[in-house]
Amino acid sequence: MKRQPQRTCMGCNEKKDKKDLIRIVKNKENEITIDKTGKLDGRGAYICDDIQCLEKLIKSKRLNKVFDMNISEEIYESLRGVIIDK
Repeated sequence: MKRQPQRTCMGCNEKKDKKDLIRIVKNKENEITIDKTGKLDGRGAYICDDIQCLEKLIKSKRLNKVFDMNISEEIYESLRGVIIDK
C-alpha cells in the first residue's frame, strides 16, 4: 500500500495526511487562494479542517510569516467558510 504524504498543520503543528488538510497557496503574483485540488503552483501552507486550528493560525499571524506578507481578513473569512461548510 502506498504511503500518504504527510504535511504539518500551521495551527496545531501536528503531522497529518496531506489529503486531510486544507492547502493555502501564494502564487507568483502574491495572490492567496485556497487550493482544493492540492495541485496549484506556488508556495503552500496547510491547515486542519478545524475551526480551532484556524483561530490559532489567525492569532499567531503565522500565515503572514510563512508567506512574508499581510494576509487580508477576506482570506481568513473564506477559510472559515471552507471549514464550516464541510
